[in-house]
Amino acid sequence: MTGRPTEDSNPTEMPERLRIDHDAVKPRSGRTRRGRGEQLQVPEAEFRSYYGRPIIKAPVWKNPDVPLYLFLGGLAGSSSVLAAMANATDRPTLRAAGRYVAMGGAMGGTVFLIHDLHRPSRFLHMLRVFKPTSPLSVGSWILSPFAAFATAAAGAEFLAPYLRGRRGATALRVAGDAAGIGAAVVGPALATYTAVLISNTAVPTWHEAHRHLPVLFAGSAAAAGGGFGLVAASVRDNEPAARLAVAGALVELVTEEKMTRDLGLLADVYDKGRAKTLMTASKACLAVGAVGAVVGRRKRWAAALSGLALMAGSALTRFGVFDAGIASANDPAHIVVPQRERIRRREEAVQPGTTPPDRHYVPAAGS
Repeated sequence: MTGRPTEDSNPTEMPERLRIDHDAVKPRSGRTRRGRGEQLQVPEAEFRSYYGRPIIKAPVWKNPDVPLYLFLGGLAGSSSVLAAMANATDRPTLRAAGRYVAMGGAMGGTVFLIHDLHRPSRFLHMLRVFKPTSPLSVGSWILSPFAAFATAAAGAEFLAPYLRGRRGATALRVAGDAAGIGAAVVGPALATYTAVLISNTAVPTWHEAHRHLPVLFAGSAAAAGGGFGLVAASVRDNEPAARLAVAGALVELVTEEKMTRDLGLLADVYDKGRAKTLMTASKACLAVGAVGAVVGRRKRWAAALSGLALMAGSALTRFGVFDAGIASANDPAHIVVPQRERIRRREEAVQPGTTPPDRHYVPAAGS
């Protein structure tokens, strides 16, 4: 406090982060601050976080564990519905394919989930309570009964040829059909709850797309389940699979386009980096697979190739959405710009001299 200049007062010796670029501090031509006639004397703000750190913490979920979990859940859920439909319309090869992949998808997804959690006990701990307000808790209680139903249905499908004509064959068939219906009831929730799970986070691109992601994941699941039906079922039985796959691909393509338009600035993560590559490849696979399912369903090789393309497109969508979310969490502009826009809209909606609606004092009851 002697009044003498400190060592940092010498601009040549000040830390880089404290220096001011005086050449860049110029008034912007004709622009004023909120119509008050004040010219802004600072350059446009750059969206930089404190010491280069992200404003929010990006999810620590593993890649590819979580994207594969998202994909397998959708594949299993839609396949269980397709298997129940095939059983009701007497399409044995499609029914068997749906039941087997439903069980395999549930088991595979559980393995990837547990690997991401590091310890199996963490998954078991989630089953100790049921919390309706937590998508993760609800998802655990969706996955567990679905896996039980799907495994029972697949087991009955596997044992049926060995018990044909013997005692207990009818009981086994009835039990398998009942388990298949149970899996089909829970299947749609399994295929879409992961969209609710990721959109319930603070990641801007996921959170702001909470109305689109469930529809996107439902279409993606339908495309994957129908695609597997085209691969595994006979030509005589694969018509429902083709219809489901084409409908799912169309829903996915349309929803993805609408989602990126509605997201505005937040959609830029889909236009650069690996997310762009994945989503572009996904669209191509879905389009080729859907066309092949329509024109080549009656040819075994064409149906199989179309189904593989549809499954690949569905998987690429899950990886693309996951990568876009990670990139969004690491972009400060995705946090700052929407916040400023909400503040601007609130200020425009409030008349001068009045209190914003969300700041009105509401006296407590009895006061």
